[in-house]
Amino acid sequence: MSTLPITYKVIGLMSGTSLDGLDIAYCQIEIQQGLWSFSILKTKNVEYSKELKNKLKNAVNLDAVNLLAFNNTYGSWLGLQVKNFIDQNNLTVDFVSSHGHTVFHQPEIGLTYQIGSGQHIANSCNQKVICDFRTNDVAQGGQGAPLVPIGDQLLFNKYGFCLNLGGISNISFDLNGKRIAYDISPANMLLNLICATIHVEYDDGGQLARTGTLNNEMLASLNRLAFYEEPYPKSLGYEWFVEKVIPIIKNTEDSVENLLHTSVLHITEQIANAIKKTDKQNSSLLITGGGAKNDFLIEILQQKLQKFSKIIIPDTSIIDYKEALIFAFMGILKDRNEINCLKSVTGAKIDTASGVIYYPS
Repeated sequence: MSTLPITYKVIGLMSGTSLDGLDIAYCQIEIQQGLWSFSILKTKNVEYSKELKNKLKNAVNLDAVNLLAFNNTYGSWLGLQVKNFIDQNNLTVDFVSSHGHTVFHQPEIGLTYQIGSGQHIANSCNQKVICDFRTNDVAQGGQGAPLVPIGDQLLFNKYGFCLNLGGISNISFDLNGKRIAYDISPANMLLNLICATIHVEYDDGGQLARTGTLNNEMLASLNRLAFYEEPYPKSLGYEWFVEKVIPIIKNTEDSVENLLHTSVLHITEQIANAIKKTDKQNSSLLITGGGAKNDFLIEILQQKLQKFSKIIIPDTSIIDYKEALIFAFMGILKDRNEINCLKSVTGAKIDTASGVIYYPS
């Protein structure tokens, strides 16, 4: 084995269910004597225009022809953002690694679909592109999610648990020598939905939720959702949220503050339950994603966890760009034909080196 480091410079792209824009991260990732390390060198969040945000939100309702056309135009848009980012920062790039934007995620019927055509990205930014990381895992009988755990295992292994609070909350940890990960509950997807009713993007720091009081009936309805009783591996999609969660919110007549307060209690209860089930006491819990900035949610979660876990909030670049970093890393593993999708996480028949490689033409 070579003792010299092998260095990759990759741009990772991430667009999540919270629709807060496109995250772009230029990462330097090295392997030396079997150990991986990383630096996030440059970042940018490209906020979606109102028109594009609405189109992404409603893509689930498009007919087949218009959805396929949008897949291509969105890919070209992604490529243009990458080109601008490279030009503005005068970057040297090995390749671009893109998660895409999830429109359909129904692994129980063998379906997952992320838009953002890899060929269109490659042609627009004139770079090699690796994308479509979920499809192969689903074809092998897996959930196709979560994907981040391979990065948690190899880049963030000093933490007992890695929790991401994006549109959906998901967790990753080692148990009996295997990496386990799954989606826990809706997170910012739920909080932002409630905020939208008063034309606010999000509850800054959880200030509105903090002033509310508990709606016991709403909390009980949310906690009764069958998903929470299902064993892992398991994952959530927007379709589940629309079918199961939105009706509970719409049928609850209460103030925005009380709806937010109750939702925070629900989210933190489900996360605490998931952590306590592992019996891993006195472990560190790394929290990333937009929800890490919700002070009220973090306070309530620490109260519920007590001795089970100590919460670690990293610096802002990790909070905001950890997923983009890990998709850059997943692209590197695919490029090396090494495993980046774990059957212990997704329930697939085999571990896979997932992703599809596109070259500019």
